[in-house]
Amino acid sequence: MKEPAKRILFWTPRILGILYAAFISIFALDVFGAGYGFWGTVAALLIHLIPTGLLLLALIIAWRWECVGGLLYIGLGLWYSSLVWHHHPGWIQVIAGPVFLTGILFFINWLYTKELPTGS
Repeated sequence: MKEPAKRILFWTPRILGILYAAFISIFALDVFGAGYGFWGTVAALLIHLIPTGLLLLALIIAWRWECVGGLLYIGLGLWYSSLVWHHHPGWIQVIAGPVFLTGILFFINWLYTKELPTGS
């Protein structure tokens, strides 16, 4: 694989992971208009940011170990899909789709950059 393609394959899942975590974080902002009071708002905000924290943790792991991170992203997508399957199946494509794509891209990057043992 040529060098520019390697760089694109390296950076695309990482940038997608960062942008998607920022996108998911936006949904946590709805707690500010709910009228919970200060501590209630803080607690609700932290609860709403749990998915962002999980995505960022997967990104940190995937940054170093693409295979493990790719599996984590795919696992998070499957977990979310299993939660909303019966109630909102259309959300799977919108919410879990980018998570699956990021995991697949990390896994593909790992496949193209892993070093095979030479046997010497």
